[in-house]
Amino acid sequence: MKLIWSPLAIERVSEIAEYIAWDKPAAAEKWVNKIFRLVEILSKFPERGCIVPEIKNNNFREIIWGNYRIIYKLEKSTILILMVRHGRQVLPVEEINE
Repeated sequence: MKLIWSPLAIERVSEIAEYIAWDKPAAAEKWVNKIFRLVEILSKFPERGCIVPEIKNNNFREIIWGNYRIIYKLEKSTILILMVRHGRQVLPVEEINE
């Protein structure tokens, strides 16, 4: 399946990496690389993630990695990466287009 990153997801990854880089630039780079590797696995195993509890729709799924949620939407032949968010943050469902 084809992977497409939303602008919001890219922006969030960038913001989180910048925050991590304040103290540990090498850790920020490792974190970003790991996020992209986890998402790449979805192209082979698209239903790997759990259904997002706030949305309750089988097409909206998430992978939990450490303190972060990688939220994505399954479409016919595409996986749309919607956002990456810290697990303690409230998920603004209105930011996710259904």
